[in-house]
Amino acid sequence: MSDVETGTISTKVPARLDRLPWSRWHWMIVIGLGTVWILDGLEVTIVGNLSAQLAKPGSGVDITQAQVAGLAAALYVAGACSGALFFGWLTDRFGRKKLFIVTLIVYLAATLMTAFSFSAWWFFLFRFMTGFGIGGEYAAINSAIDELIPSRHRGRIDIIINGSYWLGAAGGALLTVPLLNDLPVNIGWRVAFGLGVVLGLAILLVRRHVPESPRWLFIHGRDREAEEIVDGIEREIGKDLPEPEQSMTVHQRKSIGFVRIAHTMVALYPKRTVLGLSLFIGQAFLYNAITFGYAQILSTFFQIDTYTGYYFAVIALGNFLGPLLLGHLFDTVGRIPMISATYIGSGLLLLGTAWLFNEGMLTAVTLTACWSAVLFVASAGASSAYLTVSEIFPMETRAMAIAFFFAIGTAAGGIAGPLVFASLVETGVPGDTALAFTIGALVMIAGGLVELFLGVKAERKGLEAIAAPLTTAGVARAA
Repeated sequence: MSDVETGTISTKVPARLDRLPWSRWHWMIVIGLGTVWILDGLEVTIVGNLSAQLAKPGSGVDITQAQVAGLAAALYVAGACSGALFFGWLTDRFGRKKLFIVTLIVYLAATLMTAFSFSAWWFFLFRFMTGFGIGGEYAAINSAIDELIPSRHRGRIDIIINGSYWLGAAGGALLTVPLLNDLPVNIGWRVAFGLGVVLGLAILLVRRHVPESPRWLFIHGRDREAEEIVDGIEREIGKDLPEPEQSMTVHQRKSIGFVRIAHTMVALYPKRTVLGLSLFIGQAFLYNAITFGYAQILSTFFQIDTYTGYYFAVIALGNFLGPLLLGHLFDTVGRIPMISATYIGSGLLLLGTAWLFNEGMLTAVTLTACWSAVLFVASAGASSAYLTVSEIFPMETRAMAIAFFFAIGTAAGGIAGPLVFASLVETGVPGDTALAFTIGALVMIAGGLVELFLGVKAERKGLEAIAAPLTTAGVARAA
């Protein structure tokens, strides 16, 4: 599809959004959009901790634990990759709001159907469809959040929101304990999926009030709507705000063609493309492997199956505390030093964990403590991967860029990771599991080294200053 130009306008919308003080309106954006990561964490953790229970006779599904932790996990990630690409393109073409409503509905329907699984193929199908909806959420939500949050807060808020995945993970882990121990084997896991539907419906109610991105609107010929939305935000905040001096002139377009998008990534920003791929592959392999497989490790090496949720909740807490406590440093110390430090630091900690595990020096408790330390550091870095690719490419390609890097990076690490990890753990040989840890650590370290050499200084800068819109005709000062 080719570009279709509709007119030329000058606008101060980006500058007006960036100079807004933090307010209740911004909290509404965080709650309405950011809470989707809680859903994703809930989904992935529930499945990981239910793997042993699903494999038991009488669960209602003829499936093995390795299939749940391996094939089903890989299909979930494959669905997320497909959904990211499909909905990412639609998000850049039809707007952020339409798609973050549609993708949430897809997730809700697929999760509900998973709860009614009666065979392995049905479970596999709707794990794929659940991932399809979640993948679309990543593109639509990250685009909208970064375009609505003021530049001085963008890094911290984006990283904490992405880190909120682990609140869902902790909740999912703790929920599985009573559900597995107090309910029949064929009922508890179904109720767990049903609870995800209830939370998703609550998020949908809040999300209805989130507006379309004014940045997307003025690019696509709807500048009057963009101005009205920003006017409404300013009235709601109710403070005496100075008029920004900076304005920009753009050629409005109804659509941006695939050729233009591909040219942007490959020809205009080749180093940034390598950077995005490196960050996503590193965090995807590490996280998808351990998230889907930790219950299998506890079951295989420590004979713990129905109480895995307690252990995973500790890991999840460490993961959330990382972005919460370190997030502000990405805006103050800077993107490059913090991203490289979190990637390399977590990789080194994981190498140490692999050695201790291989030597037989860890128990279920001490292994959990080691992973909590590793992921406290890694979580902030992993969240920054989404922030990075959202910031460093032009606005017209933002959702598609997020989708592209998520799909390629996650396919490389997130599909291969669970399959390789599950097969290595299944052998019951500590050295094989230590090898999986080592592979994840080395890939994570490699991502940190790429950040050192190719990272972009994006802290506290407006999105248009980091990567000018493709439609920009020039930048002017108000008289």
